Amino acid sequence: MIRFALRCTHGHEFESWFQSGEAFDAQMKSGLVACPLCQANEVRKAVMAPALAGRAAELLPSAKPQDSRAPVALLDRRDRELRAVINAFRKHVFEVAEDVGTRFAGEARKIHDGLVPGRAIYGQANLEEARALIEDGIAVLPLPPAADNYN
Repeated sequence: MIRFALRCTHGHEFESWFQSGEAFDAQMKSGLVACPLCQANEVRKAVMAPALAGRAAELLPSAKPQDSRAPVALLDRRDRELRAVINAFRKHVFEVAEDVGTRFAGEARKIHDGLVPGRAIYGQANLEEARALIEDGIAVLPLPPAADNYN
């Protein structure tokens, strides 16, 4: 088994294990290697420090094996910051807005038309309902999925 440090065309860095270098090449050629963050298939090997074994590994503190329970960083700093912003935005919406569920399109239209008092709401709308709201000039914003739902 061999571990490769990989980078997609969007700059996401991640690691993956392969049976051999040839297995990696074959999977790349078949389009089976994809970035776990954005699903891009344009992936290249990144620079990676070689693994040390034996006495040399014992002498170098940085080469000591890590606890297998330790978290593995698969996201770069920018991705972690973006996920934090998305999670904070979602938390704010859930704290200040009313969940109207599948009645979202109707409630948004009533608020826009002045039939009910204005208030912050969130809920579900299908693509046709969302498109109709936007075409009628009703300001709506899709709530991004929780960043952790991608893992």
